[in-house]
Amino acid sequence: MPSESRRTPPRGQRPGGRPGPGRTGAAGRASVRPAAPAAGSAAAAALPRRSRFTGRAAVLLLVISLLTISYASSLRAYLDQRSHLEDLKGKIALRQAAIDDLEREQRRWEDPAYVKQQARDLNYVMPGETAYVVLGEDGEPLDSDASLTDPGTVAPKQPKAWWSRAWRSVELAGDPPVAEPPPATKIKDRQ
Repeated sequence: MPSESRRTPPRGQRPGGRPGPGRTGAAGRASVRPAAPAAGSAAAAALPRRSRFTGRAAVLLLVISLLTISYASSLRAYLDQRSHLEDLKGKIALRQAAIDDLEREQRRWEDPAYVKQQARDLNYVMPGETAYVVLGEDGEPLDSDASLTDPGTVAPKQPKAWWSRAWRSVELAGDPPVAEPPPATKIKDRQ
């Protein structure tokens, strides 16, 4: 038979011979239990509350925060690389367009007609041709790079009635305008 220390205690008794709460012990004595404080009393406020934040919750929170930080830094690196890749693709497209323009220009220069046109724009003439230079009133050559204005920016002229032009010719017949000097025939020497 097993020893008495190995025996299970009788019902209502804790191991070590102490009676459980609200029960009578082996000797028939009632256990003494402190009275529960009434709700809202000062004694209830003085008792410390057991925290719901356990060690397992702290470890779980730590693991989740580490994973979040790890994934956030990886996501940031991924997004930075994508934006850098998009920038590089844009630069490649611009450079490819520039290469295409240069290749087109090179094919143009291989055409003899284009070369002749470019030479004429620089005032070169073919053998046997005569070059003419337009002179201004002061005897200086006019610039060849003069440009036309946009027709939209010029104010349109108001049409005049036909009888006003006819009357103007009658007035000029009686008083002809002064003759202007003839245009220069030679280029003045530049000094």
